[in-house]
This record gives sequence, structure tokens and C-alpha cells, in this order.
Amino acid sequence: MMKTPVCLLITALLLSPQAFAALDGNIGLSSNYLWRGISQTQNATAVDGGIDYSHDSGFYAGLWSSNVDFGDDISFELDLYGGYSAELTEDISLDLGYIYYGYPDADSDVDFGELYGSLSWQWLTLGYAYVLHGGDDIADDSLSDSDMDYLYADVSIPVTDSLTFGLHYGYSSGDMVSSWYGESSYSDYSATLTKTTSLGDVSFMLSDTNLEMDDTKLVLRWSYGFAI
Repeated sequence: MMKTPVCLLITALLLSPQAFAALDGNIGLSSNYLWRGISQTQNATAVDGGIDYSHDSGFYAGLWSSNVDFGDDISFELDLYGGYSAELTEDISLDLGYIYYGYPDADSDVDFGELYGSLSWQWLTLGYAYVLHGGDDIADDSLSDSDMDYLYADVSIPVTDSLTFGLHYGYSSGDMVSSWYGESSYSDYSATLTKTTSLGDVSFMLSDTNLEMDDTKLVLRWSYGFAI
């Protein structure tokens, strides 16, 4: 695997003598692992976990992994990411970063890296992601291995102190989408209800896309975060 900007970011933060930082972990169990509305486990259960490092300057880095099933030799995904987040005003925040999607046990070259950015205002988040580079085996021979855009909007509305209702809409386009799904673009959308408890967060999500080959999915998820 290539040495990513995430690795360099982690090294720089750990070596900083003025660093005030936090290290947190997370684990999760889902009835289905969806990425932009599409199941990554052929609608089967997923177990995931990760580690996050955050610096008081706003820089952060981390890793996350989950089992996957694409009907081939790939059994798990390992993501590395790093970025910068900041509160511009009391209500507006910014998040910029890079994520590397890795599949370490793949026989083919399908890893790819993506730049992302989002702007949040109170309950609304608008974001954009663009694939920066990709492996030679990601798309069909006549298509680009690093052409995918993703625009999305998220709404998060507190219902009570422990209950949150969320809405999501995303739009994917590019050669990678054409190669994977046979369409030049598609939309994904979902509604989620999340309950926060002392034993973690429990969420119910109803998700769908406008792809003809895809069906509406109901996903039950439990996640738990902890300090390390």
C-alpha cells in the first residue's frame, strides 16, 4: 500500500511537543453495510471498528475497517483518513480531508483515494467528494479508474435529548459509477432515527437508490465509542 498523506499527518501530530490530543475507538454491528446507498456485504451483516486521533488545532487522522463481500476474493476494507475541521462561527463548521479506501487481501488493484469537504450550518451539512486516484482494475478498460464525483446533503434534527432524526440525499456520477452500476449517475437517499444510550447508539435506517437493480433496504445498526 502506498504511503498516504494520512500517515505523514499522524507522524507530524505525534511528534509535536505542543500536541493536545485525544485518541478514541469505535466498534459497530450493522445488519447491512451501505456505501452511498449500495450494499458492500450483499445485504449481509457487517462488523466494523476504528481508531480516531484528534488534535486541538483541528487536525485529525484515523483508520476504520469492516468486512465486505463483493462476490470475489475481497473480504475486508481498511480505510485510512486525515483532515482538518474548524468552527468558522458559532453555527458554521468546515471539514476538509482525504480518505484512502484499501482492500488489502484483493488480488486486483482496486484501492482508491478521495478528497472530501463539507460545510455545516446548525442542522444542515452540504458536502462534496472527488476521487483523486484509483487502481488499474477499478473500472472497465475504456473508462477512467479515477473518475467519480459525489455531492450530498444531510439534515440532522434533534427530536429529544437522546433521539435524532436524519435525512440524507446523495448524487454519484462518473466513469467509476458507469463501470460498477451501468449508469452514468444515480441518487441515493435515506431516513434515519438514532437513539443514544449509555451502551451506545442504536439506529434504524431506511435507504434506497434510483438504480433499477437496487431495492429499498432497512438497516439496523449499533455503535459504541470509547476513549483510549
